[in-house]
Amino acid sequence: MKFWVCLIGYQSVWFAAVIGAEHGLAWPGVLGMLIYASFQLGLLHNYKTHLSLMAVALVMGCVVDGGLAYTGLARFGAPWPSASFAPVWILALWMTFSLTFTLSLAYLQKRLWVAVLFGAIGGPVAYMSASRGFHVVTFADPSWRGLLWLGTGWALATPALAWLAKHSSPAERTEPATALQGHAS
Repeated sequence: MKFWVCLIGYQSVWFAAVIGAEHGLAWPGVLGMLIYASFQLGLLHNYKTHLSLMAVALVMGCVVDGGLAYTGLARFGAPWPSASFAPVWILALWMTFSLTFTLSLAYLQKRLWVAVLFGAIGGPVAYMSASRGFHVVTFADPSWRGLLWLGTGWALATPALAWLAKHSSPAERTEPATALQGHAS
């Protein structure tokens, strides 16, 4: 059940963010992220893990999407706080996405090469969906340069978030102690 709540919750925030940005509003994505994060933190109680994931994802979003905007490879709808920086609504999506690595994308924690492929393909596909379906991302011509930037950024970010989720979770830290106890008896 938690898996589906996590997956549906993320998709809901994605739609809130892009539909809001389509109408020139940054706040629906931010509000959606705050609601989703509050629910996720209350549901799982791994505060340190989730807050770490969110902080790292925020930095990754600033680099990947901020770089995309700064270099002029793409323009975003609702570009608050600046057209040459990653908009706050997309940074909220990065932070929301990071929370999926403890439930709906937890399987990527042990499959980092799958995470690379997932990011390299899924990242640009999501941006193309936002571009074509909602007109909130506009790529400079030729668009393959922006898509290559995104594919590379997401191919690095996705396994990094999966790895961080695995190595910062309480289960990961207690496994060695549990394993040692089993050998002592």
